[in-house]
Amino acid sequence: MIIYESTKQQFMNDVTEDSIAVKIHNQFVLKAGRVSMGEINAWNNSMNYLYKVLNTPTIPDDVGIAIEYKIPASSRRIDFMITGLNEQDQYSVVIIELKQWTEVEAVEDADGLVKTYFNRTKTRTQHPSYQAWSYAQLISEYNETVQNEAVQLYPCAYLHNYVQTDNDPLVHPVYNQYLEGAPIFSKGDALKLRGFISTYIKKTDRTKSLYLIEHGKIKPSKSLQDSLLSMLQGNQEFIMIDDQKVVYEEALRLAQQAQAGKKQVLIVEGGPGTGKSVLGINLLVELTARELVCQYVPKNSAPRAVYMKKLQKNVKKSVIDNLFKGSGVYYEALPNEFDCLIVDEAHRLNDKSGLFKNKGMNQTMEIIRASRFSVFFIDEYQKIAMHDVGSKEQIRQYAEQCNITASQACFF
Repeated sequence: MIIYESTKQQFMNDVTEDSIAVKIHNQFVLKAGRVSMGEINAWNNSMNYLYKVLNTPTIPDDVGIAIEYKIPASSRRIDFMITGLNEQDQYSVVIIELKQWTEVEAVEDADGLVKTYFNRTKTRTQHPSYQAWSYAQLISEYNETVQNEAVQLYPCAYLHNYVQTDNDPLVHPVYNQYLEGAPIFSKGDALKLRGFISTYIKKTDRTKSLYLIEHGKIKPSKSLQDSLLSMLQGNQEFIMIDDQKVVYEEALRLAQQAQAGKKQVLIVEGGPGTGKSVLGINLLVELTARELVCQYVPKNSAPRAVYMKKLQKNVKKSVIDNLFKGSGVYYEALPNEFDCLIVDEAHRLNDKSGLFKNKGMNQTMEIIRASRFSVFFIDEYQKIAMHDVGSKEQIRQYAEQCNITASQACFF
C-alpha cells in the first residue's frame, strides 16, 4: 500500500505549494487511519529537504515518487522511494529512510542497533542503514514480481538534521556491513544524496517499478523456503510424535481450505512441555514451503533468538525478524494480509498494543482479521501478567464476528 504516489514534477509542485504534508495526511487517514501531529511535522520538514535534493535536471521530472509504502507481510513502512530506469534500462528503485535525529550513540554489543532519543528517553533502535537495507531485503525475499522482473533496489538513509563529527558513532565500524549496503547521508550531504540517486535513476520507467512493487505477487522466496526446510532436516528436536502429527495434519487441511476462500481459526490447547512450539515451527516451515506468507508469533523474544541462531548462516537477519513477530504489530495490518499466523502462548495476548497499551483494539481480533488462517496455541492456566487476556472463549467470540466457527484441536 502506497500512501502518496506521483511523478517528481508533481511532488516538487506539492512541496512548492506547501500542500505535501496535507496530501500525505489526507491519504494516510483514508488508507491507514489516524496520524499524529508529530508525523505531519516530520513529513513537512523532510519533504522540504528532499525538494532540494531532487531539484536538478539530472533527475528526470517524470520519474516515480512514492511516500509511505507499507511492505506487505510486515508492519514496516518505507519513507520515500524514487523509481526509474538505470543505465542498463533495468527497473531501478532508490529507497530512502528518513530520520529527524540529531544525536546517536553506538551500540557495540548488538547487531545493527544504536541509541537515540525518543520522547526525551534514550532508547535502543535500529541503525538507519540497517533499517533501509532490511526493507530492501524484505521486498526482495517476498515480492515474486520484483524477483522475476529483476527490479534493482538501492537503499540509503538521510538524516538531514544530523551533523556528523570525526569518529562519529553513526558510522562506527561495527555498522560497516550495513553502511556498505545502504550508505548514510547527513546534514550538508544534499548534493551527495543527489549524486547517489542520479547514479541509479537515469530516465523514467513511467512508474512501472512502482506498479511491480505495489501489485507484485507476495510469497516467500525459494531461498527462504530451502533454508527453513534445511533447519528441520536431521534435527531430532523438531520431530513430531503422536498428537502433534495429528494436529499438524489438521492444520494443513484447514490452511488449504483457507486458501480456497474459507477463512479458518484453529485453537490448540496443551500444557507446558507438550510440544506446542515443535508443532508450530513445523507448520511455519511447511506452509512457507507451500509458498504461503506465514509468521510465527511468540509472546517473548527467546524463541526468535533460538531460531535465529539456527538460521543465521543461510537467512538474512531482516528476513528472520519478519518470520517471528510480536503480537502487538497487527493493529495496522490489512484484512487477510497474511496466509497464516501461528500464535504461541495465546493466553498471553493483550487487549491493547504499544508501550503504553494504547494502540489497536484487541490483539486476538487483530490477528484473526489479518490472516486467512490463524492458529492459537493456548494454556489458560499459564497466564502471567495482569494484561494477559487471551482465552479460548475470546478467540471463539472474535472468530464468530468474522463468521468463522473456530476449530478445537486435540488436547496434549
